[in-house]
Amino acid sequence: MKLLAVFDEIYKTRSVSRAGENLGLPQTSVSLALGRLRRRFNDQLFVRTGDGMLPTPRAAMLVPQLRQAFELLLSATEQQAEFDPASSSRTFRIAMTDISNLEFLPAMMNKVAKAAPDVRIEVLRITAETARLLESGDADLAIGYMPELDAGFFQQKLFEDGFACVMRRQHPRVGESLTEGTFKKERHAVITAPGTGNEIVEQALKRRGVQRKVALSLPTLPGLGNLLANTELIATVPKRVAQTLVRIARVKAVAPPYRFADFCIKQHWHERFHHDPANRWLRSMVAELFLEI
Repeated sequence: MKLLAVFDEIYKTRSVSRAGENLGLPQTSVSLALGRLRRRFNDQLFVRTGDGMLPTPRAAMLVPQLRQAFELLLSATEQQAEFDPASSSRTFRIAMTDISNLEFLPAMMNKVAKAAPDVRIEVLRITAETARLLESGDADLAIGYMPELDAGFFQQKLFEDGFACVMRRQHPRVGESLTEGTFKKERHAVITAPGTGNEIVEQALKRRGVQRKVALSLPTLPGLGNLLANTELIATVPKRVAQTLVRIARVKAVAPPYRFADFCIKQHWHERFHHDPANRWLRSMVAELFLEI
């Protein structure tokens, strides 16, 4: 079982050191196990390249068979490894949208520091490769608004969110409310980062035949509060983001003049890691966190 686990982790991570890290084994033990596997199958199995330890054709052919054997053995012996966060030094890789990063990352790090002081969190950007990273194990979770991951992945709804319009506190033409006429006339900053729900806003405006004056397009959320506080731009962002911006910058949030559909923030993971004790701990911690914030 140990050899099968080593084979699978090297295949997922493309790294002997990261395989050992995920399995809680020293790198020397993983290297020795790989040596035994190579002798057993009379093949190199994994070859070091610039892109990591890549599988040979023989190893790629063995993957589905060895995974099935490993899962059957785990099921038969009920020897699923336990995960102790208090003593673990594992690195978890979480793909996040800007919303997740801005909204709950500080609270998450405080929670991890208490429950698992030696655990390390590595944040990844949401990209077109996120689905592949979840499948390979190069990412443990993906958190945010990602409708492209709704099919083919396990998911858990964390909360629903809507939209608010944010601008400087002393905006000369916007008081406690924002009218349709003012919305159309004012200059807007649009966030194009994945997971911000901007496509929901764009589609709703298009259906109404509304064209806003987009003066600035930004690929990320960080820095938006300072930008709005020092210009007369308006940004339509998720409500939770708006609440955070109000706390950290000299801005205010008002209701949009149009009704935009709500959307769900979820955590996503691949079925291969559905029963993994470490991944289960991570998912439960994230779920608890969103109940607290």
